[in-house]
Amino acid sequence: MSPFGRIFADDEELGKKDDDRKQRPTYLHLPAWSARKPAPWRRRRILYAFIACVVLYVFVKNIPVPDHPPVNLRPNYGTSPGHVPTQIFKPITETSAQKPPHPEKLSEAEKHYYDGPIRFYKLAASLYAISRLRGQLQLNKNVLFVASDLRSASELIPIACEMASWHRNDVHFAVMGRDNLELDEIQLVNGIDDDCKVNWHDARPDFSPWSSDFRMEVSVSAALGHIETFMHPQVVITDDQSREDAFFTRAIRAKASELGKSVIELPKDATEKMMWIARLDSGSLAAWQTTYVDILIHAPPRSSGSLLRLLRSIEAADYSGHRRPHLMIELPAGIDTPTKQYLEKLVWPPVDSSASSHTSQVTLRHRIPRRTSTVEEASIRFVESFYPARPANSHVLVLSPQVELSPVYYQFLMYHLLEYKYSSSAPQRTEVKNLMGLSLELPNMHLNESNMFYPPMIRSNSMSPEDSPKVPTPFLWQAPNSNAALYFGDKWVEFHSFLTSRVSLDPATIPAQPNLISKNYPSWLEYILELMRARGYTLLYPNFPSDRESVATVHYELFHPPEEFSKSNLKSESDTPVPPLDPEETFPTDLSSHRPKHPESTPLTTKLTSLLPNRGFVVPELSDLPLLSHQGNELSSNMLSATASSFSNDFRRQVGLCAASFKPKVEVMKADDLFCNDNPEARAGRSFADLDSDQPFAASKPPDYDKHTPVVKDDDAIRQREFEAHLSRQAGKKEDAPGEKEDAANKGGEAEKEERAMETKNTAEKSNEKNEKDTPQNGKAQFKKFLKEAEKEKGMKAKDAVLEAEEKRTGVAEDDRPEKKRGEDPGKKSSGRERGW
Repeated sequence: MSPFGRIFADDEELGKKDDDRKQRPTYLHLPAWSARKPAPWRRRRILYAFIACVVLYVFVKNIPVPDHPPVNLRPNYGTSPGHVPTQIFKPITETSAQKPPHPEKLSEAEKHYYDGPIRFYKLAASLYAISRLRGQLQLNKNVLFVASDLRSASELIPIACEMASWHRNDVHFAVMGRDNLELDEIQLVNGIDDDCKVNWHDARPDFSPWSSDFRMEVSVSAALGHIETFMHPQVVITDDQSREDAFFTRAIRAKASELGKSVIELPKDATEKMMWIARLDSGSLAAWQTTYVDILIHAPPRSSGSLLRLLRSIEAADYSGHRRPHLMIELPAGIDTPTKQYLEKLVWPPVDSSASSHTSQVTLRHRIPRRTSTVEEASIRFVESFYPARPANSHVLVLSPQVELSPVYYQFLMYHLLEYKYSSSAPQRTEVKNLMGLSLELPNMHLNESNMFYPPMIRSNSMSPEDSPKVPTPFLWQAPNSNAALYFGDKWVEFHSFLTSRVSLDPATIPAQPNLISKNYPSWLEYILELMRARGYTLLYPNFPSDRESVATVHYELFHPPEEFSKSNLKSESDTPVPPLDPEETFPTDLSSHRPKHPESTPLTTKLTSLLPNRGFVVPELSDLPLLSHQGNELSSNMLSATASSFSNDFRRQVGLCAASFKPKVEVMKADDLFCNDNPEARAGRSFADLDSDQPFAASKPPDYDKHTPVVKDDDAIRQREFEAHLSRQAGKKEDAPGEKEDAANKGGEAEKEERAMETKNTAEKSNEKNEKDTPQNGKAQFKKFLKEAEKEKGMKAKDAVLEAEEKRTGVAEDDRPEKKRGEDPGKKSSGRERGW
């Protein structure tokens, strides 16, 4: 029997064998195994699965894939500077399946084509990690270095590490370029170890190597915005734009301007020339872009050679990383041909190679010739040449034409300006508030040029001062400078206020003051010295190890005195005595008289870090520097404050005409509290006798330092006679004004003149006794008021002229006159007395 016969039982006999048995359910009759045909629904499911596999295969083979390798692949940078060498980091090779079809030669635009959404996968972690640095505050110590190109990063990383080593700032470094190297690889290539305490941030977007310029520019701007939210950096420092990507420079400038942040673009050789920037704190760096300096040059007549030498030194100086200062030149009435030709060709600032728009920063002022120039007029003309638009950020650098500047003068000036004026701790320091400016010159003579000036020295080792040698140090001196000095804008505004009130005073009401400054210096120094002594202001003077080196060298071979003093120094030939002629005269010559009174120094050309105190390793505090008075005596800060307070009180009483009970109210950038000429209620009622009894500025009178000019006193008889006439007028006696007397005398003849003079004298004699009893308590104030009126009307001169004419015609006896006159004849008797005048 066929084996299939048992499996498929269809024999009839076999079917009848169990007819008599009870039928059981069908499923119980089924054999243990049988091969059944698959159900229709199962065949359909297999068909659907097969179709799905075909569709999936077709979709995978034809899916659109971006034309770039996976994100974690690193391209090969070769051995170009700033890139990773191939032998150190080998990028993963792209497979043929990961490369979309593209032309064999791709243009630069085709390489950077991706414009998809921007995501920063690594920036958030580093920003959250710096929450301890108080980045949520607007004012903090965060300083941000940013770079796009790896070559720029190599230039900035040493400066960032140097700044972090000073522990004055919290330094951050952010990478925002197309390069796909990891941060640890960048640090390894540049030799950075754990000693560099810099916070690193990866601010590159996804797909940065293939992103378009527009996408990268947007990503740089967005990354800086996120950093601002979490960090609030005080300043952003970048490399020179010539080595950075164009999209990076545009985005940084635009976003920083929007956020109100200063951007410092360091020059190419910043590690050699501008390493001093690492010494500054965040407050000083924040003022980098908002600080302006104007150069003011006042050229006296016949100073063409000196002026051209100064302008050439200004042009040759190093201004790397800074904007050029504005140049203001005051030319004399007569300009010679070489100066005209040089100024016609002067282009300032120089035109750069970027072909950007150029704006001239030169202002010329030509003075109109005057027959005479007083001290007040010369001072006003010079001081009003500059007025800052922003007193907190605009400053003036006063230069004399006889100065020659060092190539590093501007770097030296900006370092000290940013360090001592804008430091984060500057508002809390009293020494900074009393700092009026910075001097570039170290004088070798005192203000009055009577003696040599020797700058102070300090011990090199403060721990053992007795054993350590003395070394030069910068110092604070209460002395102005007109050769080369920077004056802060707020102090210059205060000087404007002081000079306005000072020159408006009536000279007759002010006792004569001693000249503390030589006439070889301009007259405005006398006024600014008064302000410095009243406020306790000082200038910071440099002091270098070699006295033959300086930032500003003063040449005296072409010296010209100031215009206001030039005529007084000239002597006519008739005033020069003729020496006696002796045939045996040997004409001895003293060598000491031919030695230069002002030895000249050489302009420095070294690095700025070598010029700083202690070679730049220690930034000195102003409180640690020696402090000198205007006489050159060393003071403490408490002594300076006490001296300034005493001088200001004496100045208010003697010059400002203030009463002793006047309580001044000091205002910022104003000097109105030193004067009471516009405040009648605060003015003091004092007579000339009171003024004469007071020694001018006795509280701070310099002993053996200057030659005091004695106060010229009026004759007591003249004052008594004028005061009696004034009391007579107050008693109701009619008396013509001095000017009317003079006119009447000219019209009516000598007889009428004599009559009026004698009437005045007799009236004064008769009313003298009565008015002495009726004089009120404020007689001194009335007398002072009378003196001012008498000076305006020139009454004293008119009365003297009348009395002198009457004396010649009548011959009044000497004992009968209220005042003794020269040339009187005692034997003559007055005919006026005989007629009963």
